[in-house]
This record gives sequence, C-alpha cells and structure tokens, in this order.
Amino acid sequence: MIFRKRQYVRLQPKEKPEIKKDLWLKCEQCGKLVYKKQLLENLKVCPHCQFYGRMNAYERIESLADTNSFKEINPNMVSGDPLNFKGVKSYIDKLKEETSKTGMKEGLITGEAKIKGIVCMLSVLDANFIMGSMGSVVGEKFVRAAEYSIEKKLPLISVSGGGGGARMYEGMISLMQMAKTSAVIGKMRNAGLLYLSVLTDPTMGGVAASFAFLGDIIIGEPKALVGFAGPRVIEQTIRQKLPPNFQRTEFLYERGMLDIVVDRHELKQTIGNILQIFHT
Repeated sequence: MIFRKRQYVRLQPKEKPEIKKDLWLKCEQCGKLVYKKQLLENLKVCPHCQFYGRMNAYERIESLADTNSFKEINPNMVSGDPLNFKGVKSYIDKLKEETSKTGMKEGLITGEAKIKGIVCMLSVLDANFIMGSMGSVVGEKFVRAAEYSIEKKLPLISVSGGGGGARMYEGMISLMQMAKTSAVIGKMRNAGLLYLSVLTDPTMGGVAASFAFLGDIIIGEPKALVGFAGPRVIEQTIRQKLPPNFQRTEFLYERGMLDIVVDRHELKQTIGNILQIFHT
C-alpha cells in the first residue's frame, strides 16, 4: 500500500478583514469600551457607569435646538494678536492649530434658535478650544448675543463648558471680558429678559467668575466641576483636605449656589419648560 503525502492549498482571502479602531471609545471613568455610535446616541453618557463625557459646541447645539432651527450669528469673528505673543508657539499659530483641531474659529458659538418651539438666543462655550478660555472674541460674541437678545426681546440660554481663565495670549484685554460680559447681563436684567445659565463640566476660572454664575436661573449637569480655582490648587494653598464631592454641581446645589441639577437627557425638556413659563 502506498501512502501519498497530502498537500494543503492555503487559500488567500481577496480582502483582509478591516477592524476600525475608531468605532469604539474607552470610558474615562470605568475604562470599558463603548460603541461610538451608541455613545453619541446616548449624548456621550457612558451606558455602563453614567459618566458624562464632554460634548463639543456642535453636539451641544444639536442636542438642545430644534431640528434645523439654529442660525449662527457673527460666525467669522477671529482673535487678533494684540501683544504680538511669541513664546514657544505664537498666538496666531496656536489659533490655527485649534481651528484645525476643532473646526471652530473661536471657543464660543452664538446664534438664534428654537427650543421646544420657542425662539431664543443660544450661546455655547466649547472646552476643546484653548480650554474654553475667555479671550476678546469670546467676550465680544457673548456681548453681541446678549445685545441681540435685548434688541429682539429674546431669552438668552448660555451653556458654559470650559473656562480656562483669561487667555494669557491677550493679557489685560482678555481679563476685562469678565467685567464686559457681566455688564451686558445687567442690561438684560434691566430690560426684563430671561438669562438662563447652564453649567457643564468644566466651568472654571473667569467664566465661572463672570457670566456663568449670573443667570436668573442656573442649571448644572450632574457631577460637573464648577468653581474658580481647581480643587488641587485649593488643597495645596490651604493645606487642608477638601470635603468629598467638593466643587461638583451636587455639592453646590446643596449649598444653594445652583437652582437645579438636571440629567443631560432631560436638559432640553427642562429648558423648554422654563421658557414656556416665561414666554409672553
């Protein structure tokens, strides 16, 4: 009997299977993988641990404004370079880098919108653009949005996400935006118009010390970090251990600094209900 050695022919697939890594994201808190599409549909809230991921300005507008109702105003305003800032990287180069990364020309987007059918002004600050720091254009765009509200007799909804303090590249010009934005809110109050402020993670620095905390009604998202200096800086300064949950929205709500803490999925409905109450 003759035994013949078997020959195996290796089949090569015409196309190699492609595994796209960008389809999955890792939760910052629990470390579990989340299908990106599922996370976006859930408004960037982790389905495993309910951790709130940071939304960019465009995602925030889409989640709050009625479909196709948002009309941006002052979209082409860009920062100058008043100090001719050089450093390791020039201010102009930094702005170009941030625009390329985020698709935004500045850290604040403002425009007229409808929320649950009610016309309002919407101002959204994005932490992804130089940490949402308040430069001259951020301050000017906010002021123009408030003045537009006064002119059209519209309520103003401000969503603060960022607040990396005054932008060092602009020096005193950046710092004065705190007073500038606070003053225009005073004008809105004199005109009898509603100013509603929504605090998201993080709302810090000059933003928290000015327009973010001047709302007639102040809403916070769960577990958002809100304050002037961060908890680590405070601990190092006073050399004391801070209370649990310090500077989180729940902590501030318990002490009367916020009016309500609202789940992200209920935020649009809550704002719509408030607008309906004040709508005339």
